[in-house]
Amino acid sequence: MDITGLVVALRAEARCVTSLPIPMNKKIVINQHTMLWLSGMGAESARKAAKQLCDAGVTRLVSFGVAGALDAQLKPGDLVLPDAVYGENLLPVALDWRNHLQHRLSSNTVIVNGVLVNSVEPLTTMESKLNLAEITGACAVDMESSAVATVAADAAIPFIAVRAIVDPVEFSPPGALLNAVKPDGSANLFRVLTLVLNRSIPIGTLLQMGLGMRAACKTLSRVIQAAGPDLAS
Repeated sequence: MDITGLVVALRAEARCVTSLPIPMNKKIVINQHTMLWLSGMGAESARKAAKQLCDAGVTRLVSFGVAGALDAQLKPGDLVLPDAVYGENLLPVALDWRNHLQHRLSSNTVIVNGVLVNSVEPLTTMESKLNLAEITGACAVDMESSAVATVAADAAIPFIAVRAIVDPVEFSPPGALLNAVKPDGSANLFRVLTLVLNRSIPIGTLLQMGLGMRAACKTLSRVIQAAGPDLAS
């Protein structure tokens, strides 16, 4: 029996898959065909989660969540189903599985293929995004997919990435906000309020971030509704 393992970094991403309680760093059984692991942000956390899911018996892996745009044509809510993931080297995805999923999705969803690239830290400027796009030719960036892809390749099991755009090229989360975010992506409200009160971050920036996440999560939820939590139905 095939079992899909979904690695998600953020609690908001996990909520697009299930309404079950979601503890950090623990296997969550969604159904007989699906497990989920909320890893927290970053490649090392994602790698550990993917290995734990493999040890738990999954037969395929998904990096599921949001991504930043490197292509100026992409906007929040657009869906990236990449052909390959680039970290230390270029890693393929299971194209038959990816194509099956893509065909299941509504024509109302904007879907882009191409390369998804890894970044070891959040990109907080338009310049950093454009530089990475020029160097790699990638259309989008995240911090976890290459680690999950590497674990899948080592285990010789299929892998795909499902990533909805959360921020466009011209807008990025400000660096000042990074210390106000918990490992699962939720906000430390006291620190956020302090940043707003001392004018380190405009309220308009927070509103734009919220709108981007809402658009991305709406797309991710539609993917699950269309293809099931195992992304293979």
